[in-house]
Amino acid sequence: MSTISKKICLIGDFGVGKTSLIRRFIDRQFSDRYLSTVGVKISRKIIEQPELGRSGKRELQLLMWDIEGSTKFKSIAPSYLQGAKGAIIVGDVTRQETLIAMPDHARNFLAINPQGSVTLALNKSDLVEAEKLPRLLQLVQVPHEARILATYTTSAKSGQDVDRIFQTLADNLLEQHELPV
Repeated sequence: MSTISKKICLIGDFGVGKTSLIRRFIDRQFSDRYLSTVGVKISRKIIEQPELGRSGKRELQLLMWDIEGSTKFKSIAPSYLQGAKGAIIVGDVTRQETLIAMPDHARNFLAINPQGSVTLALNKSDLVEAEKLPRLLQLVQVPHEARILATYTTSAKSGQDVDRIFQTLADNLLEQHELPV
């Protein structure tokens, strides 16, 4: 079995739920207690998938960099983003300003990693009425950006679409890894 290791970053303003999404994905847990990430916290999870065109399996180790969301951190953030193959940009649907910032976060990531791939997570979707979500989705559109794979409305609390944001990115990373150089 072959193991492929890829660095991905979770990026977004403070308090949008980056740490909670990782915890839900890795540990299948959620806590209402807010703990601010200081600097960066690195977690990992191995995803096993069938190998394309073969009967074997392969493992993708996601090295997830949970990056602090404060404004004072933005000046050193590029060094943490360097070398990442993917990113999950997270916004909080209850705080419109965090959604408006998501396209800038995506552009900043892609400026540092032009071959990188991005998924967008509009988190805490369990806290707003479903009919408001389409309007909120319009706030995060990044025009003419093919590296944005998908946008999901997520909830770290309920688990809604949490696996999908990571799996979409993982599938793309494996597909990119398979391409001839």
